[in-house]
This record gives sequence, structure tokens and C-alpha cells, in this order.
Amino acid sequence: MRDTLLPMVRPVLFIFILLFLLAGPLDPGRDTPADQTVQAATPQSRKRRSSRRRSTRRRAAEPARTANREPVAPASAAAAIDEAALRAHIKYLADDLLEGRGTGTRGGLLAARYIAAQFESLGLEPASPDGSYFQMVRMLGTRTEPSVRLTFATSSGAAAALDLNFGDQFVAGTDLDQPELPVDGELVFVGYGISSSEDNWNDYKGVDLRGKILLMLVNEPPPTMAEPNLFGARALTYYGRWTYKFEEAARRGAAGAILIHTDESAGYGWSVVRNSWTGERFSLMPDQQTPTLAMKSWINAESAQRITRLGGLDLEQLRQAAASRDFQPVPIPLKMTTLLRSQVRQISSPNVVAIQRGSDSTLRRQFVVYSSHWDHLGIRSDQPGDNIYNGAVDNATGIAGMITLAHAFTSAASGSLRPRRSIIFIATTAEEQGLLGAEYYVRHPLVPLTDTVATINLDSLNVLGKTSDTIPLGAERSRLGPLVEEVARQNGLTVSPEASPEQGSFFRSDHFPFAKAGIPAISLLSGTRFVGHSEIWVTQQRAEYARRYHQPTDEYNPYWDLGGMVQQVQLAYAIGLRIANE
Repeated sequence: MRDTLLPMVRPVLFIFILLFLLAGPLDPGRDTPADQTVQAATPQSRKRRSSRRRSTRRRAAEPARTANREPVAPASAAAAIDEAALRAHIKYLADDLLEGRGTGTRGGLLAARYIAAQFESLGLEPASPDGSYFQMVRMLGTRTEPSVRLTFATSSGAAAALDLNFGDQFVAGTDLDQPELPVDGELVFVGYGISSSEDNWNDYKGVDLRGKILLMLVNEPPPTMAEPNLFGARALTYYGRWTYKFEEAARRGAAGAILIHTDESAGYGWSVVRNSWTGERFSLMPDQQTPTLAMKSWINAESAQRITRLGGLDLEQLRQAAASRDFQPVPIPLKMTTLLRSQVRQISSPNVVAIQRGSDSTLRRQFVVYSSHWDHLGIRSDQPGDNIYNGAVDNATGIAGMITLAHAFTSAASGSLRPRRSIIFIATTAEEQGLLGAEYYVRHPLVPLTDTVATINLDSLNVLGKTSDTIPLGAERSRLGPLVEEVARQNGLTVSPEASPEQGSFFRSDHFPFAKAGIPAISLLSGTRFVGHSEIWVTQQRAEYARRYHQPTDEYNPYWDLGGMVQQVQLAYAIGLRIANE
């Protein structure tokens, strides 16, 4: 995408570049002090909350019992949520100049500084204790060398060893700060790799797996006639997410974990996995409390079949056995070895955080969060042709929406309509690396989590036109549900269920770390009933975006119909305003 910027962006860009030059280089080694450290809850401990936190959030999330309502969208705020402004922000953030906004890159820093400049121009308060808009997130960056191979061999040597090629057949990374890391171990198939007391399911059965390489399926065991709602039926739970499976393998003391990818189970092709893992990967800096894995890996379905066949086993039979509670870990008579060579560096990358203080002397100490991630996948320098992953929909749209939301709130405040509670805007880093910026914020919040009453997340907003419905992902999981449904109705929209619950979208964006910590959280997705279009058209558009997802072709398109995005951002404003004033 080589288009020039819209003329209306130029004055903003001039101010932004001037601020950039005056501010000087951002210190990549400086950590922002935190007011409070909170460890995100595990799935088993999600229900344990303090009575104070429950009562505070209940008051914020329950629908009001009075007949009087604030305006759904004050005129000044509605005017601030403008299609031209949204388009200008998207076009700049998705421009080749920003080099795909990769974490730890020049383009990513340009995006962060642009957002900070927008917040400053709106008069928002910097949230960091050092007086800046930046909460520096310390991360470990690793880039696996493409020459790395995974080798699988029988102990007897009776059969030829199997070598897998990086990128085409497997991808791998590490949690450890080691440029050369030998990894080897006996291979064990552990089914879905799930240990869930609430579902009475344990794929590990007490087997000692320390030092082993665990081979496992993604997602969860399918429901049965006897248990049609097993693991949420069609909807994916956290136990089906790849992040959980690596976490559980680390808790078991495994040396490595290998996940088997299929297009059907993931909802996307192998190219998405390859593009996400062949570049630089990031993780939060390891600490003494968090178990780590020497190797995290994915393989495609064909490679998984070859591995199990080499070990004298049938993958389909293993898959069928894994669907039963009686499943026991299956040793595969193979040893995996590799020398995991990586480029390793330690970096700091900023969450960009700003606050608008509330008007009520008591309630202003409570906060409504808007979150959206600014990062994407950067540049693949070794890729021929167009190698810039611009991330226009994912997620220049979300950041554009957040900036216009901030404008809406400041415009309303100037007209004596400042919300009673405070609003905090968090533009997160490293979402594409596993929600790292949001996870870091929840562990090191800049305002107390006990005073955070709700989170509204914006990710991959609607560029296809207006809809008659909306999908507030996660609303049914908290007391926000009735409130969101009422506000949607006031805005002429109906609430629809998640279109593809089997893909586990609730666990794949920045609201989830807040939800794990017990904070009511939604991610505001586009509806599926597009005004003036048929279901066939909608299906075609979804398929088209699936082909562009995490590809260089996710670029800005001047023919996008942003009327639906305006509608989406206005709804996000109305929901947040309602929560802030209840």
C-alpha cells in the first residue's frame, strides 16, 4: 500500500512529528512503576472475588432503576465520532511508513507516539506515575533461525529419522533467554492437554511428564449425546486455547509442547500460524513464579500423521481415544531432538494510557476502561514481494475508534456532560504476541483493579457498512449483559450471539486478561445483519477477510463503507457513558 496520506492528516502529522522530535528518544530500558501488582486469576480461581469488588461492580453494571436517562449520545460527542476522522487515523496507522507496527520496531514506536500525541491534543491526563502516557512493558524477543529442524527418531534406529522443516511443517519458540538451546525428550501424546476439575476431566492422570515433549490436540473434547454441553458445547472455553495448553505443559514440568494444527480446529489456515511464528516472537520477561517451557511448537496435520506413523501409532485412533474421560497419556516410542537457535533480545514496548477524570467527587475514583491494541506483525524482511503486514482492519480500526472515543468524551466534558466515573484509555502493545500488553497492565495496573468497574475492547472494527445488530462478546458472562442490551436497543440495534463460538474469540483479545481478573469485560464486535445486503453477501465478505487476516493484504481500502464503524464506536461510547454514570 503506497497511497499518499489524506490531506486532512497532514496538519495532525506535522504536530505529531514535531512532538516526536521535541520529546527525544524513548528510553527502552525504563520500567514504569506500578501502583499495584495483581496476578491474573487462573480458570480454577476465577470465581473467587472480594465482596467489596462484587458490590462495587454490581452497582456499576446493573441497569439503572430510574426512568431518567442521560442522552444516548450528546450532540457534541456524536459529532466527534466522525467518519472522516476515523478514515484519516486508519490510513495513517496502516501506512507503509509504520512498517506494520511490529512490537519493538521503529514503526511500532511511531504508532505509540502518534496515539500519545492524540491523547495530549485532547487534554487527557497521562496515566503513568512518571507523568508520561507510556507504561513500559518489559519483554523477551526471540526469532527462531529458519535453519532449525525438529528430528524424531526411534530408540532402536530401525527406521529412518524424520526431520521437519521450520515454517513449512513446524514453527517453534522459547520462553528462555538463550540464543542456543538444546531441547530433547521422549514424546508423549496427552490428548487435549486439559486438566479441569469443574469438568471432571484430566488428560494427565498423574503421569510424571517432567522433561518430556508433549504432543497434543488443540480445542477441547467434543460434546456427546450423554453430555451435550461438555466444555461449553460448540463454544470454545479457555481450556481449548493454545495459550492454556502451553501454560499447563509448563506447570507439568515438560521440556516442550507441540500443538497439532488443523484448519478446521483453528478456524484459519497454516499460513496464519506460520506468519505469526516465523517473525520475532515476544513473551513477558520470565519470573520465578511463572513456569516456563524450553520449546513451544506447532506442527501441521500432515506432519503429525507422519510422526505418529513413525512411532507405530495411528493419529485418528489417538484422536478418538482422547475424546474419552478414560484417556491415559500415550508414550510414543520416539525421541525428539533439536538445537533451538534464536536471535534473542530484551526490549521495552509501551502501553499508551490516558485518563479523563470523572465529575463525581466519590465515583471519580472508579474507572471504566477502553482497550485496543496498536501492534500488528511488522515486516518479514526475508519474504519476497509485499512483506509489510499493515494491519488495517486488525487493528488500525480499533485504535482509530479509541481516539475518536476519547475525542467524544472530551467534547462532552467541555459541554458540562463529563461522566461521573473516570474513563481510562489503554492502547496496548503486543496483543498479537498473546495479549501481553493487557496481561502486563492487569499484573501492574496504573489504577487499582478493585476500582475498575468494566472494560470495553475495540478490535477489528466494521468496515463494510451499517448493521441492524451488534455482538457484544462476553456480555452474557457478567452483569453487563442487560445494560448492554438496553443501550443497544436505545441505539436501534438488537444483540446477536457470537457468530463462530467454536473459534474462542472471547479469549483472543485484550478484554480477556481483565475478565480473568474478575472485571466485567466485553469486546464490541460487528453485527452480522448488514443493512441492504443478503446473507450470501455477508458470507462472501467474511471469507474474503479470512483470506486477508494476518496477511500483507490487510491494507487500507478507500472504498470501505465506514458507516458501520461510526455506528459501532457510537455504541461503545453510549455503553461506556452509561456505565460511568450509573
